[in-house]
Amino acid sequence: MSADDVAVLVAAAAASLAAVGSLVAVVLLGRRVRDLRRLVEDLRSETVPLVRDARVVIEEAATEMVRVGDVLETAESVTATVDSASRLAYRAFANPVVNVLAFGTGVGAALRRLVGPSGREAGVRGHAPVRRERPESVAPAVTTPTVPRRHRRSRVRR
Repeated sequence: MSADDVAVLVAAAAASLAAVGSLVAVVLLGRRVRDLRRLVEDLRSETVPLVRDARVVIEEAATEMVRVGDVLETAESVTATVDSASRLAYRAFANPVVNVLAFGTGVGAALRRLVGPSGREAGVRGHAPVRRERPESVAPAVTTPTVPRRHRRSRVRR
């Protein structure tokens, strides 16, 4: 065998090994591609119904949000109406009620002056003084003398 024959034989062996290696790589890649296709089909079969369900839920949520918005608008309207009604009632009834109470107080004071003090009204502000017995074992409380109101100085300087 000559050197040329050996070189051809080595080249043929290398080419056949490369062909076998390429064939093995093609078979393995084909299997991986089939596995990936199965995986994509599984994902598609699971995700498509989930996306449809999500769309339904989103549409229901949007409908509920519209309802909540309507309820809030109604509540705001009711609040404004009640607020207006309470202001109107205050304006309509506050002054007459105050006038009636003032009139009643004035009539009561006039009647007390006309009739004069009775037994019960002889005390301070219509109440008779109450005396309570103190036990001997309890010491009397130390109190600060009070100054009548007419002798007090105003705390606000004019």
